[in-house]
Amino acid sequence: MDTVPLIDVRALVDPTSSPLARREVAARMGAACRNTGFFYVVGHGVDVGLQTRLEVLARDFFARPEEEKQRVRMALGGRAWRGFFPVGGELTSGRPDRKEGLYFGTELPPDDPRVRAGTPLHGPNLFPLEPEGLGGAVLAYMAALTSLGHSLMSGIALSLDLEADFFATRYMADPTVLFRIFNYPPGPEVDAQGLPVWGVGEHTDYGVLTILKQDDAGGLQVKTRQDGQTRWVDAPPVEDAFVCNIGDMLDRMTRGVYRSTPHRVLNRAGRDRLSLPFFFDPDWTAEVRAIDSPALKDAGADDHAERWDRQSVHRFEGTYGDYLLGKVGKVFPDLRAEVL
Repeated sequence: MDTVPLIDVRALVDPTSSPLARREVAARMGAACRNTGFFYVVGHGVDVGLQTRLEVLARDFFARPEEEKQRVRMALGGRAWRGFFPVGGELTSGRPDRKEGLYFGTELPPDDPRVRAGTPLHGPNLFPLEPEGLGGAVLAYMAALTSLGHSLMSGIALSLDLEADFFATRYMADPTVLFRIFNYPPGPEVDAQGLPVWGVGEHTDYGVLTILKQDDAGGLQVKTRQDGQTRWVDAPPVEDAFVCNIGDMLDRMTRGVYRSTPHRVLNRAGRDRLSLPFFFDPDWTAEVRAIDSPALKDAGADDHAERWDRQSVHRFEGTYGDYLLGKVGKVFPDLRAEVL
């Protein structure tokens, strides 16, 4: 908690808040983005009952037999990239993660122009028939976090001395919204070769902002840099708080001043761990460029030599869709042909 700050963001969520109160919250967010790239948020206004209902339904789904879960497997989602994958079905840096999951995104009908054009990662969701109500809870939760995402991005904009609606009007008028529900089963911490068995290995997120709900099992670790040294610290669960972190595209936009921070998961709880990351990212067709702001006059260093993948986000040119497609094919090699 000394490394990952906790920020009350109600001034950003409440439209009656004063400009001064919003800027005070924005300043704290900006400091967190510069120092760790991670922060907790409370005062977010997301209904606790909705969060609890979604968690209960998600646990019900993952407790079901494998053959039942496979009825909504990702292979049936095609180019929309939605549905269930089993433990070991997702890779990080070429190694299978010890987690299973459900992939969701913005619900689009078959006659939506993007769906008719075959745009990857766009389309309808694959909702299981059981447990009843899971699909509705997912859509309600995604709507609530989309609203929260816009509020948090207004704070990030203010922290960069930009207008509060900078991201909403220029990059996220029609955001790419992706939502995952992951279940990390318990198991050994090392494999037969003595290598760690990560729930998910070291990585950075691809987009702009991730809003994570985690249960009380713990296991999230964040890579920090202090006095020229790097070390891993825990980001433990905090009651009614979301963990937020910034991704590669905000790193790109801010010239490395706001840094996308590597993180990983190791489930030591001896029981299932439930994690619900919500990715609030740029429009699919948005050209991602560096932002022109006095707050960014002292650009950060290009840290590609230190990154887990040795890739430079600052050399990327193109749309967010281009960047995302270059990543997802590595995560699910078997589905790569569906989107690339």
